[in-house]
Amino acid sequence: MRIREDYAGYGKRATNVSVNQGLLEDARALDINLSATLEKALEAEVRARKRDKWLVQNRDAIEAYNRRVERDGMLSDHVRTFLSKAGG
Repeated sequence: MRIREDYAGYGKRATNVSVNQGLLEDARALDINLSATLEKALEAEVRARKRDKWLVQNRDAIEAYNRRVERDGMLSDHVRTFLSKAGG
């Protein structure tokens, strides 16, 4: 999933946030673009939480798939003869 693509059609909206005063002063002194920095950090957090949520929602299916692969192998196992030849 591409977060930037998901939100590409949206405009910007002003919002208020509270930030540690010392941190804010240092950021301004270093010419850090607060909006761009927050957006990048928020994008990473949203991506991580969506991933975690997806993993929880799909845990049973993932576990069932892994059990099946352990029991039956992969459909392509017969094609992957190069792996056994490369090692020995």
